[in-house]
Amino acid sequence: MAISMLQNGGFVLGLNGLAAVIAATVMNNWSTKDRQGDVVTSVYTYKGLWQDCEVSTSGFTECRPLYGLLGYTGQFQAVRALMIIAVVMGVIATGISLFSLKCFKIGNTEDSSKAKMTLTAGIMFIIAGFCAIAGASVYAYQIVASFRRTVYNPNYGGMSQMEGMGMQMATTYTFGPALFVAWIGGGLLQIGGVLKCMAFKGMHNETTPYKAVAYRATGQPKVAEEGSERGLRDPKYV
Repeated sequence: MAISMLQNGGFVLGLNGLAAVIAATVMNNWSTKDRQGDVVTSVYTYKGLWQDCEVSTSGFTECRPLYGLLGYTGQFQAVRALMIIAVVMGVIATGISLFSLKCFKIGNTEDSSKAKMTLTAGIMFIIAGFCAIAGASVYAYQIVASFRRTVYNPNYGGMSQMEGMGMQMATTYTFGPALFVAWIGGGLLQIGGVLKCMAFKGMHNETTPYKAVAYRATGQPKVAEEGSERGLRDPKYV
């Protein structure tokens, strides 16, 4: 019963985590314009992995695609690659996890095969969650570094001279909702993977054969044993 609960719980958490990672990958608001101290009539902008969008004061939204491979930083390309890897491995792990459930019967599948499939799905869930969290963290680091470069003067350690003179500062960005969705999805994937690995441990203990081994005393004569066996095989009739 406990093994089935671990299996089902890992599958549900992994499926929800995969849905969150897919949603975060396609969302366009990984970074949003910091509107603190901004005028109401300004244009609101937000950026994603595949599009940059602007919302005008009239409410019209215009998005520019970012489908090219050249012209972007290596960190940005790495974030894309990590999220794609997380989605692909999450989809494969979800399929393997479904077929490894005890309540899902496929022909005469042995419990040992289901245990191996459970472990494989758990490991892939953990790797997918790590990729999603790493991709979101790299993007968040870029936002923080850009914010510090824009707001603070690295030469003096204080506020920039443009702000001190009352001039308009450059556009700054902050964390968007997609980052938090990616972090949550990656965490769910990792928790689901851990539950799958725990279920494998229980299934492995159940399927491990324990064979009895007969031992013979070292001092027992072998000749007497052979004679008794011969007497049993060749009975004498009177």
